[in-house]
Amino acid sequence: MRFSVGVKTQTSMEDDGKPLLDPVRAGESYVEADQNGLDSLDPKSKRPFYVEPRNIVDEDMQERVSAEASVMNSRMQYYSRLTGSSDRLLVPPDHVIPAPDEIYVYSPLGTAFKIQGNADGSGKNPSIITIFAIWNTMMGTSILSIPWGIKQAGFTFGVIIVILMGILTLYCCLRVLKSRAAIPFIDTSSWEFPDVCKYYFGSFGQWSSLAFSMVSLVGAMIVYWVLMSNFLFNTGKFIYNYVHHVNVTDTDVGTNGTDRVICPFPNKEHHANHSADEYMTYGNNTEDVFDQWWHKTKTVPLYLIILLLPLLNFKSASFFARFTFLGTVSVAYLIILVTLKAAHLGFHLEFHWFHSTDFFVPEFRSLFPQFTGVLTLAFFIHNCVITLLKNNKNQENNVRDLSVAYLLVGLTYLYVGILIFAVFPSPPLSKDCIEPNFLDNFPSSDILVFIARACLLFQMSTVYPLLGYLVRVQLMGQIFGKPYPSVFHVMTLNLIIVGAGVLMARFYPNIGSIIRYSGATCGLAYVFVFPSVIHMISLHRSGQLRWPSAVFHSFLIVLGIANLIGQFLM
Repeated sequence: MRFSVGVKTQTSMEDDGKPLLDPVRAGESYVEADQNGLDSLDPKSKRPFYVEPRNIVDEDMQERVSAEASVMNSRMQYYSRLTGSSDRLLVPPDHVIPAPDEIYVYSPLGTAFKIQGNADGSGKNPSIITIFAIWNTMMGTSILSIPWGIKQAGFTFGVIIVILMGILTLYCCLRVLKSRAAIPFIDTSSWEFPDVCKYYFGSFGQWSSLAFSMVSLVGAMIVYWVLMSNFLFNTGKFIYNYVHHVNVTDTDVGTNGTDRVICPFPNKEHHANHSADEYMTYGNNTEDVFDQWWHKTKTVPLYLIILLLPLLNFKSASFFARFTFLGTVSVAYLIILVTLKAAHLGFHLEFHWFHSTDFFVPEFRSLFPQFTGVLTLAFFIHNCVITLLKNNKNQENNVRDLSVAYLLVGLTYLYVGILIFAVFPSPPLSKDCIEPNFLDNFPSSDILVFIARACLLFQMSTVYPLLGYLVRVQLMGQIFGKPYPSVFHVMTLNLIIVGAGVLMARFYPNIGSIIRYSGATCGLAYVFVFPSVIHMISLHRSGQLRWPSAVFHSFLIVLGIANLIGQFLM
């Protein structure tokens, strides 16, 4: 076993007995770090046992250390017994910490392992990897609702809103990224944005940032549950129809041909508690029985509990993190699917600027706030942008790399949204038939869409426990000081989250509305209010705040409030 902390030893060593001396805090900063839970995040607190180069006996993969180094290790263990395991009194000061290329971790087996990477925790990812990581993180379920959002805003106005919201959220994200640098006389290298909020707003900033972070995470989990119910239903329906040779192409209102497009809710306003299967009629009892037990909203959301609830109770989410690459595969396949559909269906566009027709919507619609709410979440990465860019090899390129990543995300959204809206066959179908999940406009018998649904179902089944793990770590860590206080606490939290997902999938499975409400709510704090207010406070304290900056950032706050209020008026 290894130990890699300067004057701290293995947990088993700490448990051998109580410290011989009462703990003495070395300074107020250490007390603050312990209380904030930053101990595990601060790379400088991980003081490796330093083996001088002259004590390295052999330059092998596992380098032998001299007897002198072994004695030094024993002395360190002795000193650590004099105080508590959390005491910082004997921690070496910063100026005596060796250079990163001289740090070794000592093993009781008599070997020293060289530390790889930088001691300050910064990684060595090139810009292209950083850009791709941001793109992959930002691309989520919102991409399925972009065509619906363009329909709600109008084609021309929708494209303009995507561009404007991308620029606006990018600027606010840059304000988040630069917020730490404006804090003087404090080492903020290990801080995240909630720590910055706590610095400026105290406990209110800490708990409010936590609350809005919970809104984004729990909202995403609810959307995932609704989508997984949808994908599981359609996947099961496809398999059943294939095995029993059931042809359901004539039961839905839609186009004819091999590339069939359907309108699940024709000649009526879309009601989220309806599902396409309610319009299907069958001619034998076997199919009626299957329909009763395999219902999109009444039964399938309950079946997911059997699969996903046990996964949420895992103490570690490392296993599921191995499947994060599937998100990239799913988005890439969606882009290919959209391209193929566009090539087969062709374009169907007419421009009516302010009035609608039987088949087309106007270019400018008053329902555009629904799209701004969706885009707030679609461009939302503000709560983890600092973490992602810490791993950038060239920190001076952070602004450029973040801007390029936002550009790629915006282009991806525009590509999918414009193509789906443009190729939607009008006539005979109205553009108003575009669903909040555009895959619902294709029948369950479509083999290409079946593959997309199956891939997304598996990918979301692996991401869902990761989101639950993040909720548990943030919430339980703040309230109880540890991410897994007990099985009872964790099970209660998971039942509440799962219950919310089941209820939404049962009574309101409209992912467009769920995304816009959660996006506008968490975006109010993380995108508009906190970055703007913190920037103005930092400028005011340095005597650099001018009225144009104050007016502009106050306008951003007003936009965030209007964006949230607009979701409840549409």
